[in-house]
Amino acid sequence: MTTCGLCERQLEHGYLCPGCARALAERLEQLPTLYAEVAECLVPRRSGWGDIIATKGAAGPRSPLDEDVLDTVNGVRAAEVIHLWRVDVQRERWPDHGEPPPARLAADCRWLVMEMEWTTEHYPAVGDLAREVRELEKQARSIVGDPVPRRQRIGTCIAATDSEGGVCGAVLSRLPGEELRCRWCGTAYRTQQEILLLHHFQPEQSA
Repeated sequence: MTTCGLCERQLEHGYLCPGCARALAERLEQLPTLYAEVAECLVPRRSGWGDIIATKGAAGPRSPLDEDVLDTVNGVRAAEVIHLWRVDVQRERWPDHGEPPPARLAADCRWLVMEMEWTTEHYPAVGDLAREVRELEKQARSIVGDPVPRRQRIGTCIAATDSEGGVCGAVLSRLPGEELRCRWCGTAYRTQQEILLLHHFQPEQSA
């Protein structure tokens, strides 16, 4: 028996309970969008720290932003933190591989989500990873001030998976304004006709 690295519930195996694992995956999926919004809330420095100001949602005169806040809450730092976690997870899983090349925040978050099953089962530090991702989200929300964007459930993927008529069937979801693409098989639904076909072939809901 072990305990969840985040909520400390008893586990029969692994290092993170299913609930905390789902929350970690959701936070990783939301971080790139959240930090893109943080970037819109902060004006880059011009000649000195006194010129750094918060602009989004502000009424009246602009006020200086604490430089310590800018040092802590920004997309560059978030990307560095998440990339270090990716490097460590990859080192543990594939010790013979070299370090992954520098990547954008979205790419590293997506990689960690894809490796979530292995990480929760075999990576003892996953609780620390979940704790740090939660803190990154909290810091970003302290600047944005809005609820974290939630994924919209669209339906299930209707892409054919074999010549015998099998379909993917994975749940389709997206953030507001994001391209609709199946995260399981990679099929994208872009045109109006593709969207109409998607809705037409959704399985009927049982009464």
